[in-house]
Amino acid sequence: MFYLLSIAGSFDCSIGKLLMAAVLGGIIGWERERRGRPAGLRTHILVCVGVTLMMLVSEHIFERYKTFAADSIIRVDPARIAAQVVTGIGFLGAGTIMRFRATVRGLTTAASLWVVAGIGLAVGSSCYVPAIITTIIALFALLLLPLFERNIKRDKYKTLKLCISGSEPNLTDITEILKRNSMELQYYGFEKDVVKNEVMYNVNVRFKDETLITKVSDEVARTIKEIRKLGWE
Repeated sequence: MFYLLSIAGSFDCSIGKLLMAAVLGGIIGWERERRGRPAGLRTHILVCVGVTLMMLVSEHIFERYKTFAADSIIRVDPARIAAQVVTGIGFLGAGTIMRFRATVRGLTTAASLWVVAGIGLAVGSSCYVPAIITTIIALFALLLLPLFERNIKRDKYKTLKLCISGSEPNLTDITEILKRNSMELQYYGFEKDVVKNEVMYNVNVRFKDETLITKVSDEVARTIKEIRKLGWE
């Protein structure tokens, strides 16, 4: 910590702040880089340094024009650029989020970019200690919390897709099977095909044990004889 504070105070103050931002942003970027994320070392350094520079420019503009009279048409707000940075980083973070079927990836990387932007703002406004502490907390969350998350038994969500012959939709048998196997029905929908005389069900369920999928599939296939197709998504 003292080393980073000495960097910020060395050379010209602005240069020290930029170097400190590069170090702090690079620490978080290193963790993302080693995990093979699309926004890695370079992206986090550039974001942190860029945001710090914007904060420095904002402070410079304020210092330069703060002597204008109260009735002047010029109004200087040092927080205006910082406020726009927060909004702009949201668009950058959105570019790292990808959705593949029911899985969403990139949320942690988007959050890390947002945190790095905050660190850059803190460094640019001379809040060195909060910036360093935030970096330590972020690194702890990225490196150590996944070890604890592995032991958390999470709820799983899947959609049971059934194609049953018959014109009248009936979920009684399906809901009974789900209850017996500790699966909670979240919502469902169905489509009737009058020409083919079949009903397509989409049943979304919540459960904890992945092995229940095979068990429920077998039980549904044995209980409902009119099934034409059965699958999970």
